[in-house]
Amino acid sequence: MTDTTTNTVHDEIVLAFNNYLKESEAFENKGVKAAAARARKALGELGKLSKARRGEIQEKKNGM
Repeated sequence: MTDTTTNTVHDEIVLAFNNYLKESEAFENKGVKAAAARARKALGELGKLSKARRGEIQEKKNGM
């Protein structure tokens, strides 16, 4: 049985990481200053999502 919440958080992590890669490349390679703030925002979101996912994994492990 698949937990839809887990898939949602996982999908959000993938989206946030892909967004970070895109913005980081725009900043590093193209020199777009606004992309730096967007890249930092994506990294912050990744941190929040990582903590949420870690909690889900721990909860599932403890339930085994």
